[in-house]
Amino acid sequence: MWKKKGLLFNVSHYKNDFIKSHASIPFAYHVEENMFRIYFSSRNEAGKSFPFYINAIVNNGNIEVISDVVGPILELGRLGTFDDSGIMPSCLIKSNDKLLMYYIGWNPQITVSYRLSIGLAISYDNGLTFQKFSEGPICDRNISEPYFNTAPYIIIENNVWKMWYISCTGWEIINNYPEPSYHVKYAESDDGINWERKGTISLDYDEKAKALGRPCVLKEDNKYVMYFSYRNTSEYRTSSQDGYKLGLALSYDGVIWEKKYEDVGIALSNFGWDSQMMEYCHVFEHMGFTYMLYNGNDFGKEGFGYAVR
Repeated sequence: MWKKKGLLFNVSHYKNDFIKSHASIPFAYHVEENMFRIYFSSRNEAGKSFPFYINAIVNNGNIEVISDVVGPILELGRLGTFDDSGIMPSCLIKSNDKLLMYYIGWNPQITVSYRLSIGLAISYDNGLTFQKFSEGPICDRNISEPYFNTAPYIIIENNVWKMWYISCTGWEIINNYPEPSYHVKYAESDDGINWERKGTISLDYDEKAKALGRPCVLKEDNKYVMYFSYRNTSEYRTSSQDGYKLGLALSYDGVIWEKKYEDVGIALSNFGWDSQMMEYCHVFEHMGFTYMLYNGNDFGKEGFGYAVR
């Protein structure tokens, strides 16, 4: 079972011109010894998302923030590009002397709320600064994925880059508002840039999950373990019954997965910042403990917290 440790990053303590609300999609990168850098995105007054990081000490089952917020670490794209309205870090991975940040770029739309794509930025100083790889996304909607794809999680095994990502399958009008459905797909690459997407579905819909969000994958005892977010399609913004919760899935090959909702070991709180929603988690191990960063109510409006086991 997970032990909740509370709100780690409270947005209200760090507000400035770029940070007005939310600290979403946290990801912890191990720098050295007990030092970690936690990347996340926050929104300005206009609702545009920017990427930031904080430094933290992770030790003996606890996480302690030890720095002010640094950022924005990337500028929004030029008008009309895929990331001109938002950049949200989703996953970081070390490859030789480079640190690759895969991020969510987004634009508002007319007929639906938004369009999401996957971008890439590269750091040559171990994550202190980043440069965009390209003005365009490395993964976007295409002939077989006509809506959007987003929120990648990537690992490298035997020189094969493996990506689990979110793929939208359609929108529908619910209570006079367009709502998307999306599930988790799998892709591979030789270089982390050019991805072969065969339409392989890793996690699909069921009676509980009408949308499956941000996967996080790690290896435990020669099995792949995936934590993910899931929600209903209607009323999920206001109802704790229909809102985001955290799920668990297991796999022996990383492609075919079995959901284990009953084994996730963490649930909504009775009150407070994570009593309506829990989503967008990053799970990582360090010195005998397993940590989970996650967002709570209203998609991380108050910030992000953590749990440990």
